[in-house]
Amino acid sequence: MRLLLALSLALVLAAASERALASERHPTQGELEAELVCPTCHTPLDESNSPIAGQMKAFIRRHIAMGWTKSRIEDSLVAQLGPGVLGVPQTHGFDLLAWALPLGGIGLGAIAIGAGAWAWSRNRPGEPPPPGSPLDSELDRRVDEELARFDG
Repeated sequence: MRLLLALSLALVLAAASERALASERHPTQGELEAELVCPTCHTPLDESNSPIAGQMKAFIRRHIAMGWTKSRIEDSLVAQLGPGVLGVPQTHGFDLLAWALPLGGIGLGAIAIGAGAWAWSRNRPGEPPPPGSPLDSELDRRVDEELARFDG
């Protein structure tokens, strides 16, 4: 069973990596337009109708026809127009903060909630005695009175 699971996982990973490699080697116009941003209106390139967006779309179309890879087209646009044309921040340098801060905040929030829940569950006032322990004499008397009133 484990062998079948391992083979299935290997097959899925191989298919995913092959798809990603194919996307890198033979990008589509729509794929690149969805990942790039218009530098003037700051909307995804596939939603923008500005003149610069039209020029970027034509540039992408020409270079796909020339056989350029996805990263080469993106790098060329970044060199011409700046890193603001990328739809996602880069994963190095100062842009790494855009990835690290949200993930760090989620992690710290989870730790804080876990610590708060642990402290709350340990420090509840008036916790009932564990099962099998003797009752307080006052509580025992009140329980007997209530049961006598209920029976009678």
